[in-house]
Amino acid sequence: MKSWEIAVLALAAVYLCTQVSFVSGLECYVCSNQTGNTEKCLNTIKTCEPFENVCGTEIRWGSQPYFSEGALKQYYVSKRCMTKEQCQSKRKRYMQLYCTHIWYEDWACNECCPGDRCNYFVISGAPAVKRQTLGLTLLMTLLGLGSWLISRS
Repeated sequence: MKSWEIAVLALAAVYLCTQVSFVSGLECYVCSNQTGNTEKCLNTIKTCEPFENVCGTEIRWGSQPYFSEGALKQYYVSKRCMTKEQCQSKRKRYMQLYCTHIWYEDWACNECCPGDRCNYFVISGAPAVKRQTLGLTLLMTLLGLGSWLISRS
C-alpha cells in the first residue's frame, strides 16, 4: 500500500469517527401520577431520546382520576424526558394559571432542568414569594401579639 493510500484511509477513518456520536443521551427520572416523590420517582431512570434535552417534573394537588371539588386531595408527581420547548410551554401555562399552592383548590406546577438526573427533587419556585410573605406576616402577627401580651401584664 502506498503512503498516499494510507493517508486517504486515515483521513476517511477520522472523518467517519467524527460523524458518529459516542455520547450517551440525557438521563432523567421518570414516573407517572405517583402519590409522592418516593420509590418509583426516585428509582426509575430513562435515557432520553436524542431530541429530548431536558428533564421535566410535574406536581399536582387534587383528586384522581379527575380533579373535582370536595374529593379527597393529595399530591401526584410525574417526571419525564422532554424537549426544552415542550417543558417551557407547559411551565409557562401552569405557572401563570394553575400553580397556586392553595390547599383547597386543585393546582399543578411544572419544572424543567437540563442536566443528567436533575429532576430528582420536586421543586416549585413559584410559591417561594408567597411562602416568604406568609412567613413575614406570621412573624409580624406573633410580634404584635407578644407586644400586646407584654403591655397587658
